[in-house]
Amino acid sequence: MHRWLLALLLALSGAVAADETVRICYGYSCLAQADIRYTEGQLGEVRRMLFATVNPEKERKTISGVIARLYAWAGEQSDIHNDRAGNYADGHVPGKMDCIDHSTSTTRLLKMLEARGYLRWHRVLEPVARDVATVFFVHWSAVIEEKAAGDVPRFAVDSWFVDNGQPAVILPLDEWKKGAGPDV
Repeated sequence: MHRWLLALLLALSGAVAADETVRICYGYSCLAQADIRYTEGQLGEVRRMLFATVNPEKERKTISGVIARLYAWAGEQSDIHNDRAGNYADGHVPGKMDCIDHSTSTTRLLKMLEARGYLRWHRVLEPVARDVATVFFVHWSAVIEEKAAGDVPRFAVDSWFVDNGQPAVILPLDEWKKGAGPDV
């Protein structure tokens, strides 16, 4: 009986301390996808960064940098290292990403962090689009919301605004929906 219990505990601890694979979209509208492997060492670095936060505001700032780091590591394993901010700066290189690629991939990365218990102050929601009447084209973003009672603030986590490996832009969702963000 004791051996069985010990084997079960070892198996469970191994599952927690394992590498993780996340599918990253690119090529516009997730035309192509790459399975990106994050090592336990990389995920431990991310965990330490996120666990050092003391409030929701600091966690959002850290999430911005964590998303940058995760995309940079993904760029070491795929063509997304070529991706530049917006839709036009990267030309015709392989690995370019539109907002659908970014919102889908960033949401997957955030959900991985959430599933591992790394997000203490936020939960991950599904991607959202800006109101078409507000802007000239539809634009999508990943979304997080604070884990708080009452009226909880929501935020766009938009990595489309920046080159691969740069901190994601995090804005209050209402401002983002009105067109806020860097001009790319």
